[in-house]
Amino acid sequence: MDTLSLSTLLAFFATAIAVELTPGPNMAYLAILGVDRGRVAGIFAVAGVALGLAIVGGLAAIGLAALISEVDWLYQAVRWAGVLYLVWLGYDTWRDSRRPVEQHTLTVSNWIFFRRGLITNLLNPKAAAFYLSVLPNFLADGAMPSAFLTLAAVYVLAATLVHIAIVLGASALQPYFVQPHHRERLGIVFGLLLVVIAIWLLIATRS
Repeated sequence: MDTLSLSTLLAFFATAIAVELTPGPNMAYLAILGVDRGRVAGIFAVAGVALGLAIVGGLAAIGLAALISEVDWLYQAVRWAGVLYLVWLGYDTWRDSRRPVEQHTLTVSNWIFFRRGLITNLLNPKAAAFYLSVLPNFLADGAMPSAFLTLAAVYVLAATLVHIAIVLGASALQPYFVQPHHRERLGIVFGLLLVVIAIWLLIATRS
């Protein structure tokens, strides 16, 4: 069984933190959700994101993520599904902003945000790209799958810590935006921002 040195784990952890601090779909969506829906909804989404990253890491360990990257039509299907899903989230954010806050509280389960966080990452080819291009640089030649999975777990931990910090910071602003006129305006801004992120993802992941 492979063992990873503490220095390797710390170096990889720092790299993962740096990667997660760069702007991307997760950061934007979680910040928007924290401001719009508050801390609890954001934490549910973070849990979904973490599960999505763990699943993609597992797929990468057994070679399925590499297969998707190598088969063009599979890669394009995942890529376009992720882009269209972000566009739909943008529309849904705008639509929800036009409803009373009380209606959100009564009709929306926080598990919806868990599911959205999960789906967003399962359809994000950039997550697979990290596992396939960055993570292997921290493995010795001939490393066993257990070493890959260990680093994948470290990445999920690092990403989750960053995402929780984003949600907590954004949710501190949430009370200000529960006022109807603020919600409607922010709904337009946040909805358009998610569409812009979808366009950015489409450009950044073209192969």
